[in-house]
Amino acid sequence: MPPDPVAPPAVTDDDPGGRTVRRLVTVVALAAVLPALYQPGRVHDFFDLKIYMRAMRWWADGNPLYDYVQPDRVQGELYFTYPPFSALLLRPFALLPLGATVAIFTVLTVLGVVVTTRWLVQPIIARHGLPRVFTVTVAVLLVLAVESTRETITFGQINMLLVVLILADLLFAVPQGRRWAGAGVGLATALKLFPGIFIVYLLACRRWWAAAVASASAAAATLLTAAVAPSDSWRFWTHELWDTDRVGRTDYPGNQSLFGLLSRFTAPEKPDRLPWLLLVAAVTAYGLWRAARAARAGDHLAGLTLTGLIGGLVSPITWAHHLYWFIPAVVVLTDAALRPDPAADMSAGADPAARSSTGRSLARRRWWGVLAVGTAAVIIYGVVSFHDWGVAPARTDNPGEFLVQNTYVLLSLLLLATLPARPQVGPGRRTRPAPEPQKLHQMDRGPE
Repeated sequence: MPPDPVAPPAVTDDDPGGRTVRRLVTVVALAAVLPALYQPGRVHDFFDLKIYMRAMRWWADGNPLYDYVQPDRVQGELYFTYPPFSALLLRPFALLPLGATVAIFTVLTVLGVVVTTRWLVQPIIARHGLPRVFTVTVAVLLVLAVESTRETITFGQINMLLVVLILADLLFAVPQGRRWAGAGVGLATALKLFPGIFIVYLLACRRWWAAAVASASAAAATLLTAAVAPSDSWRFWTHELWDTDRVGRTDYPGNQSLFGLLSRFTAPEKPDRLPWLLLVAAVTAYGLWRAARAARAGDHLAGLTLTGLIGGLVSPITWAHHLYWFIPAVVVLTDAALRPDPAADMSAGADPAARSSTGRSLARRRWWGVLAVGTAAVIIYGVVSFHDWGVAPARTDNPGEFLVQNTYVLLSLLLLATLPARPQVGPGRRTRPAPEPQKLHQMDRGPE
C-alpha cells in the first residue's frame, strides 16, 4: 500500500541517551550556580523576618504595634509597616523559636516558587510539546536564581504567599467564573496593600463580581483585625499608612518605583508630588488599558503581568523583592517567541505583501526572544545584589550609573509598552498550522 499522503512523518529519536545527558548537565549546571548567588555577602540573614518577629513580641508584651522601631545603617529607622491583618497572621510565629520560623518561611516560599512556576509554564509545555519534568525543573531553578526570589527568601518576606493568592485567582478562578473569584486578590490586599492594583484591574476588565468579592474580602479581613486590635488598626489606616519615611529612604536604589527614580533626581530632598502624581496617572491609565485589552484577547497572564508591573511603578516604595512580575513577563515573551503566526506562515509564498507579513512576524518573534533573554539576564543579576549603594544620597550625574540605579524602573516601562498579548491563549492549546483553504470549504458544508 502506498503511504498516506496526509499522515504526519514519524517522530524518531536517534540519540535518546545523549539527549538525557544534555538535560542532566543543564540541570546540574543551573543548580551549581545557585550557591554562588546565595553566598554570604549577597544574602540578608532573614533581616526582615527578624524585625517582624521582634515587633510581634513587642506587640504581645502590650506595646503599640506601630511604635516598634529598629535602627539600620542604610535606611535609618525601620518600623513595622504591614497592615494589621498581616500582624494578626504573623503573631503566632512569635511563639516559635526563630530558627523554626525561618525554616517554615523558607520551605513555604520555595514550595510557592515550585507551584507558581509550574502554573506559568504548564500551558507552554502543552502548546509546544516540551518535555514536562525537564522544563519545569529548569524553570524553577531559573526562578530561584532571580534577584526578587533571592531577596524574598533571604529577607524572610511573605511575597510568595501573595503571588500564590493572586495567580490562583487571576489564572484560574476569575477566567473560570468561580463564585468566589476575587477572594485571593482581596486577602492579598489586606495583607500588603500592593495587590490592591489587581482590584482596579478587575474593574478595568469589567469583572464586576470578582472585583466586588475582592473588595469585600479585603474589607472583611480588615474589619476582623479591627475588632481584635482596634487602636492599632485605627492608627495604621489614619496615620502610618501615609508616612513613607517609616519604610526607609525613597532615593535608595533598592526602591525601584517612579517615586524612587524621581527621588534620585532630587536627593537628598524629596521630589515634588505633582510630577509624580501625573506620572502615576499616565502610567496607570495606559498600563490598565493594555492589561484589559490583553485579558479580553484571552491572555490573562499578560494582563495580570502588566498590572503587577504597574503596581511596582506607581507604589511610592517598591523594593527589589516586590518585583516578582518580571518572571511571568519572561514566560509571556518566551511563549510569544516560540509561537508561529499561522496566517503569515501559510501565505509565505503567495505574493510580496504576504512575504513581507511573514518577515514582520519573524522579526517580532526574534525581538520577543531577545527581550525574554535580556529580561532574564537583568533580573538574575539584579540591582542590589552586586552593588553596595552605601548611605550617601543616590543622586548622580553619570548616565551609566543612573541607568544601573533605575534598571527595574526602566525595564518595567519598556515591558509595559511592548509586552505582547497572545490572542486566544488557553491551557493545553497546542500550536499547529491552520487547516488548508480547500478543506475549510468542506468543513463549512458539514458531513455529506
